Amino acid sequence: MGRETPLFELHRALGARIVHFGGWSMPLHYGSQVEEHHAVRRAAGVFDVSHMGIVDVSGPDARALLETLLANDVGKLKSAGQALYSCMLEGSGGVVDDLIVYFLGPEPGFRVVVNGATRDGDLAWMRGHAAGRRVEIAERTDLALLAVQGPVARDRVATLLAGLSGPDEAETALRLERFQGLPIGRWFVARTGYTGEDGFEVMMPAAEAERAWRQLNALGVKSCGLGARDTLRLEAGLNLYGEDMDRSTHPYESGLGWTVALAPLTRHFVGRAALEAIVREGSPRKLVGLVLEGRGVLRAHQKVVAPGAGAGTVTSGTFSPTLQRSIALARVPADAGARVQVDIRGQALDARVVEPPFVRHGRSLLS
Repeated sequence: MGRETPLFELHRALGARIVHFGGWSMPLHYGSQVEEHHAVRRAAGVFDVSHMGIVDVSGPDARALLETLLANDVGKLKSAGQALYSCMLEGSGGVVDDLIVYFLGPEPGFRVVVNGATRDGDLAWMRGHAAGRRVEIAERTDLALLAVQGPVARDRVATLLAGLSGPDEAETALRLERFQGLPIGRWFVARTGYTGEDGFEVMMPAAEAERAWRQLNALGVKSCGLGARDTLRLEAGLNLYGEDMDRSTHPYESGLGWTVALAPLTRHFVGRAALEAIVREGSPRKLVGLVLEGRGVLRAHQKVVAPGAGAGTVTSGTFSPTLQRSIALARVPADAGARVQVDIRGQALDARVVEPPFVRHGRSLLS
């Protein structure tokens, strides 16, 4: 068995099917993955994402450290509560991890949320680059992290906050803008997520997490596992670390070029020189969305043939519960056209190349 989150015993009590994921024992589903998926698209679901690493970075050199580590520019974070999505890179431009960083203010510094499977390596990477700097890096193992997602998710979390800290705190949460997070009462509430729906990601003392989960259930928020989280994020066109990008790939071939800030020219971050060379020469590969035209299921590692351009690979795929079609992300030659073929069990099946996301706010974006 792997490492356990503070909610592991609750998951077992709720009848979850437990699986091994990135070194953690996590709930795959609580009975029906498809029902959990639809609950998030139509109402609200709650996910345990406490396996994610929460790291507070503080001290006089905190901003300078993050400017060195991240391909996106933390200089954009000027007001407390602002958040930024970025990749942390190797010198080669390969993706060490993708993460979210929140600016808490000049004195508190920054809060960084990294992937669960990479959290130990990320922490070591950050501390290695912090050597000799006036900075403190603290892993917040005292906190649990719940993701509450769906059209009514914010209202349900606000109801909890009203009972915990009062109506003013609930109103503060509801006023949060997208990609913003602030301490509200004893919780840190962020209007971020990984499903393509609105909602909150809530960090709280680990001892409060089970009660919060059960209260959300009582408010009609469905318990959801990793299975629904994966189909939801793929419909939303969001990358999964270890499948759609890793240390062997760079942001420009992973659909993440928009997260790279090469301006200002005076900001030197790890991997910058490699990315500048890629921009000059052009990336030979790109990440695209695929929609299978016929029957079948797209899965990771299936071969993709782009007529006249060469071959690529499905990086992650699934059958979409919302679209009732098979969809995928795939890394293909940069000059691949609008149609490709995917090798599924020895058969070359036609697929259409599209620009992700496939679904947003419960609605199909396919033409």
